[in-house]
Amino acid sequence: MADKYQELKNKALAARRTVITESSRSGSVHIASSLSEIDLLTALYSKILQKKDKFILSKGHGALGYYAVLAEYGFIPREELNKYGQDGTKLSVHPVYKTAPGIEASTGSLGHGLPMALGLALAARQDKNDGHSYVLLSDGECDEGSTWEAAMLAGHLKLDNLVAIIDYNKFQAFGKTKDILDLEPFADKWQAAKWAVKEINGHNFEEIINALEKLPLEKNKPTVFIAHTVKGKGVPYMENKLDWHYFNVKAEDLDKTLEELY
Repeated sequence: MADKYQELKNKALAARRTVITESSRSGSVHIASSLSEIDLLTALYSKILQKKDKFILSKGHGALGYYAVLAEYGFIPREELNKYGQDGTKLSVHPVYKTAPGIEASTGSLGHGLPMALGLALAARQDKNDGHSYVLLSDGECDEGSTWEAAMLAGHLKLDNLVAIIDYNKFQAFGKTKDILDLEPFADKWQAAKWAVKEINGHNFEEIINALEKLPLEKNKPTVFIAHTVKGKGVPYMENKLDWHYFNVKAEDLDKTLEELY
């Protein structure tokens, strides 16, 4: 039987290829952070997001992965993506508001995405707009007080049109998340803030889409998906290696890296 998610897998693989190629050409970093989010973004843009919805990439350091997925779905022209990292490009190393269709906020300073998404969700409710406000966070930015202030307020306001997805790849800038500031028991903290919580495999399209198609998880509660992911997903020698938060692929290693990509 044909794999019903093969098209999405092909899109995700193409986006990963773009991340590796463009990061190598431009010398940009945060490759592993971009690779861990690719499947989540592919699922959102292929099956979930509608015109009435809003999306914010709160983990702005994953911009290249975001641009790669946007290009796969026609939001960014390929010729513009090929200018990434060059003088005069519209595509910064962090997303900038309105530089491409779908980019709803300038992000990169961690801890701001959830508060902004909360504002969009509250405005939609007041305007009687039935769209959802989605935000993709890193696990590292869940160290930020502003994230938890927004989480508590969203639960208090019963914003069931707000959806947070956490790219829980277990690493942040200087080490493993559990060693820098342990988030566990992670799900319990969101539940205490009056959120509906579901943990998913962030690389399994069936799990991702089945979860995102059942919103809200609970009436009168915002939803958070804790997506367990692999930093550097798709490149065996990068997976779960902190170094690839900072390194880039040298030109002489590009072909070999692309051959190993899965």
